[in-house]
Amino acid sequence: MESNQTRQQSGAIHPLAEIAPGAKLGAGVRVGPFCAVGPDVVLHDGVELISHVVVTGATTIGSGTRVHPQAVLGGEPQNLRHKGGRTTLTIGRNCLIREAATMHVGSDNDRGATSVGDNCMLMAYAHVAHDCVVGNDVVLSHSATLGGHSEIGDGVIIGGLAAVHQFVRVGHHAFVGGMSAVVGDVIPFGMAVGNRAKLRGLNVVGLKRSGAKRQELTTLRAAYQMLFDRAKPVVENVGAVREAYGDDARVAEVLDFITNRKKRIFCVPPVSEVPQEDEAVLG
Repeated sequence: MESNQTRQQSGAIHPLAEIAPGAKLGAGVRVGPFCAVGPDVVLHDGVELISHVVVTGATTIGSGTRVHPQAVLGGEPQNLRHKGGRTTLTIGRNCLIREAATMHVGSDNDRGATSVGDNCMLMAYAHVAHDCVVGNDVVLSHSATLGGHSEIGDGVIIGGLAAVHQFVRVGHHAFVGGMSAVVGDVIPFGMAVGNRAKLRGLNVVGLKRSGAKRQELTTLRAAYQMLFDRAKPVVENVGAVREAYGDDARVAEVLDFITNRKKRIFCVPPVSEVPQEDEAVLG
């Protein structure tokens, strides 16, 4: 990695940017005016900070990621039990971070690390709190908020103004509707909407994008209906679903997600119904 002086001379760093001694910048990094980069920051090849961006703490940003004005990355965790120990934030490759988005490092009373995968998009004012784990290809829409310690799987889309409670897991390729308050875990491929959010069926669009065929969708739908049949508790239904559909890889993933539960309840369908997708959608 080149020295800061060399980069300033080459024009990659704007003269009005502040790069602290100790910061490590890869090839092709561009830092615009009024940006501040802390001494424990690593910017890999091709990262661009457009202007007025603050990157602080022990933060590493992957190659090709682009950060828009007013974003603050690597701030201290909003956790009263954090005692100031060194913790980290890692952001993956080719992410797009829009205006005023914020991410915090982990807290020293927990896992000590916050991580965001590759190819993620954080729209304006989105927030990733301390100790979160965010997968690849995740979209946080405008003002979407992740509480501390939450886990977001690959391919998840979270709608604008939605909030995910601390310690909640959102399974891969799930969809969370705008303005939803998610206080329970959302199964993989699930679609959660509302305040408080309830399951409203399967994320059929996301399933198709992930390559699911019609028969696979039909199988997963049948498993979903059996799993959330209110005649028995979900825990009891798991065994029946595994016996009937456990050979299907997607069904097995949903069941494993449920049986490996952590600190939160599960997001379930409304009491009145188990939502049914329109047959035309499955076509």
